[in-house]
Amino acid sequence: MSGAKAKGGRVRVLVVDDSAASRSAIEAMLKDRPGLIHAGSAVDGEDALRAAIRLKPDVIVLDLNMPRMDGFTFLRLLMAQRPTPVVVLSSRSRRSDVFKALDLGALDFVAKPEGSLEGVRDALLEKCETLGRVETWNLRAAVAVERDRPGAQASVEPARIVAVGASTGGPQALQRLLTALPGTVPLAVLVAQHMPEKFTATFADRLSRTTAFAVQEARAGDVVAIGRVLVAPGGHHLVLERDERGVLRAALRDHDPSERSRYCPSVDLLFSSAARTMGRRACAVVLTGMGHDGREGVREVKKAGGLTLAEAESSAVVYGMPLAAVETGAVDEVLSLDDLVARIERFARGE
Repeated sequence: MSGAKAKGGRVRVLVVDDSAASRSAIEAMLKDRPGLIHAGSAVDGEDALRAAIRLKPDVIVLDLNMPRMDGFTFLRLLMAQRPTPVVVLSSRSRRSDVFKALDLGALDFVAKPEGSLEGVRDALLEKCETLGRVETWNLRAAVAVERDRPGAQASVEPARIVAVGASTGGPQALQRLLTALPGTVPLAVLVAQHMPEKFTATFADRLSRTTAFAVQEARAGDVVAIGRVLVAPGGHHLVLERDERGVLRAALRDHDPSERSRYCPSVDLLFSSAARTMGRRACAVVLTGMGHDGREGVREVKKAGGLTLAEAESSAVVYGMPLAAVETGAVDEVLSLDDLVARIERFARGE
């Protein structure tokens, strides 16, 4: 288990990129970070597969577009031969590639900026440190099967809503959760997934093809309706408000760095607005992720009489966010991802 190797010392990172400049920049970043060590580099997928088996890194930083063997083929073979946490470096212009890589077993990604990688230094190194300590039993390729869906009942407000927060490992967990939920449950689902702007629309579109719900990136004024899943757009907070006629709608807020939450989209702000607008008819679910976003929000939902759930360590890729929520004492139940599906179904029936 790669995570077990990292716990006693520095996280060992394999860098896979066909650009010598990118490899050099990442190697320099790693050397400046006390908790990380540069284990080796590779220039294409074939080279990377040999290096992964020989060097046994704790985490791999992967560029997808490479000669001979691309990153997708590499991921398929890696997950079959030696499952290892992978952080993808991807261009913003190739957003669909990111989600294909996540389907194949990558755990997280960093949007590759034009020019220097310096702007993503902190995000990349933080993800390497966290994912290098992940136990590999939770690594799996997602199985995405396109499904027919009835669509949202635009005029029907749900009796209950589910607000879900996630970060690292969240795209895969959300796909599993929403795919397993039957489209007949009389719920609306709101999602705050830590993800950069311009990626969330693609993410929502992929979810819409594999679940029984009508999934879309949230827009200001969207009606919260049965059968609809609204995903917070990257770079904005998603909150719930009632209009002058009492209709429950989505509202978007720009991120203010002075606010209590440094995360955007903020799980805390989504949960707090769910508590405020729906009270005991709200359910807050904290899925896998690093950090503590959602910790304050579950307190608000609990105080309002709603149901609070957290993913168990047994299924969470990163147990940071769920653990932070559990430690508040405000979480009603801690459940594996599969058991969360059953509990949400019971919540929808008023149980």
